[in-house]
Amino acid sequence: MTTDSPPHHFAQRKIRVPCSTSNLGPGFDLLGLALSLWLEVELGPLGSQATAPGSPGHHLDLAPDFSATWPRERNLMLSAFDAVFHAKGLAPPPASFRVKSQIPTARGLGSSGSAVTAGLLLGNHLLAEWRGESHALTVQELHQLGMKIEGHPDNITASLFGGCTLCLPPSEGQPGSAAHSGGLVHAPMSDDLAFAVAWTDATLTTLEARACLPAQVPFADAIENPRRLAMLLEGLRTGAPKLLALGAEDRLHHAFRIALIPGGAQALQAALEAGAAMVAINGSGSSLLAIGRPNQADHLGKIMATVLADFAPGATHHNLTSVLGQPVVELIP
Repeated sequence: MTTDSPPHHFAQRKIRVPCSTSNLGPGFDLLGLALSLWLEVELGPLGSQATAPGSPGHHLDLAPDFSATWPRERNLMLSAFDAVFHAKGLAPPPASFRVKSQIPTARGLGSSGSAVTAGLLLGNHLLAEWRGESHALTVQELHQLGMKIEGHPDNITASLFGGCTLCLPPSEGQPGSAAHSGGLVHAPMSDDLAFAVAWTDATLTTLEARACLPAQVPFADAIENPRRLAMLLEGLRTGAPKLLALGAEDRLHHAFRIALIPGGAQALQAALEAGAAMVAINGSGSSLLAIGRPNQADHLGKIMATVLADFAPGATHHNLTSVLGQPVVELIP
C-alpha cells in the first residue's frame, strides 16, 4: 500500500444504478437484464460522522424505510468502493454515503449487484479525480472486480453495462479446456416489451435458493436449456410472443425454487392466463416476473400481486422498462 495520503476533502457526487433480473428461465447464471428500479447513492467526504460498523473510515446514511433491510456490517457497496483503491495499491479515502433504494433485498432483483456497481463507479470516479484519468480502472477491470466481489456474473454485469447481457466469468481452466478471461455479449432487445414484477414480504436469499438445487440433473434436461435459451434471446430481440413462450422453459432451477415461494406457481399461471408472453422467477426469487406488451404490464402486475396476497402479506407490484447504458457519476453542485 502506497504512503500517498488519500484526499479527505472532495466534491460531493451521486450515482443512480438500476436493479436487474437474471436467468429469465433458461439463462441460469448467464443472462441479466437491467430494469427501472433504482439505487441512488450520494458520496461526500467523511466530516465528523461516526463510521459504519465493520467499515472503519466510512459513514453510511440509509433512508429510514431502507435501513432495516440493508445490512450495514456486510455492505458490499463499501467493500467495492475500497476495492477500487486497493487495486491500485492505494488507501481508500474516508467517505460518507447517503443511500436511497427502490430495490428490495432478498427478492432476486440484484440489490447486491446494484450496490457493488455503485461502489465501484463512485470509487473509480474519485480515483480518476485524485490520481488522473490514466490511473483509473477501465470498465473491463471494474467488471472483473465486481464479479469477484459479487460471486456470480449475471446481476453485476446487467447493472454495470445496462440492457440485456450474457456473461461468461473468467476461468482458470478445467481438464480438457483452456483458461480464459471471460466473455460479454450485449443482446439486442425489442422496445415493444414491458416487465411486470411482483413480490410479498416473503424473502428468499440466494444461499437458500441455491441450497435447494440438485447437484446433478438428467442429460435431457441439461441439453434442453440451451435450446430454450436460443428461443428466448430471439424472442427478446423480436418481441415475438411465441418465441418468448418457447424460450421461457427451464429445467435446471425453476421447479425447485418456485416451491419455496408462497403462491408463486399460482401467480405465474394467472399471469399467463391473463396474456403474458412469458413468466419467470426473478433471479433466485422471491419476486416474480411477467413479460408482455407495454399496455399489458399494469394488469399483469396486479394479477400476480392479487394472487400472492392470498399466500403472504405485503403483496406489491411494479411496471418496469429495460434500462440501457452504463450508470453515470455526476458531481453535485
